[in-house]
Amino acid sequence: MNVKSRRDENAAATRAALLRVARRLFADQGYAGTATEEIVRRARVTRGALYHHFRDKRDLFIAVLDEEHQKLASQAGAAAAAQPDPWSAIVASSNAFLDACVDRAVQQIVLIDAPAVVGLEKQKTDEAYLANLKLLIRAAIAQGLLDDQPVDPLAHIIFGALHEAAMLIARGDDKQAARRSVSGAIGRLFDGLRGTSSGR
Repeated sequence: MNVKSRRDENAAATRAALLRVARRLFADQGYAGTATEEIVRRARVTRGALYHHFRDKRDLFIAVLDEEHQKLASQAGAAAAAQPDPWSAIVASSNAFLDACVDRAVQQIVLIDAPAVVGLEKQKTDEAYLANLKLLIRAAIAQGLLDDQPVDPLAHIIFGALHEAAMLIARGDDKQAARRSVSGAIGRLFDGLRGTSSGR
């Protein structure tokens, strides 16, 4: 192994350690309650190593958030891919997202801290999710699984409902109970949004 590849491996390991420790601290203590000094101490790296990989704490948080979004997208995508049609894919991926919101890290990092800390970056992620949702809605309409209707407002209604349901889970004293409590309401919402196509 040459010096460059060993150095690259060490750099990758340092970055991974910072992300792993930061995720745990951001989840447990929140963004505001987490100090960079504690991150580097627990990751067993120097402050210089932190600032070699990330501009500041906010930059590190954005990297952690990006990993969380990737995990959520992967879980939702896997749930959607297992379904026989686009409407079922919407329902399954939505439930996969709500299931993930039981995780303390998702609650604190994605739902609570991200809007305040990253602003526009969070908006871009929302837009990407909405774009995918609109594609599935159009496909469901094209296949006669959903009544023909304006796509944009329906996508925003679904997105807004899921966000509020996720926040109920995040704020609940018993996360599992909160998840169960939103399940029936979300199911009825989807049945109502589907309209007369459900009888076809």
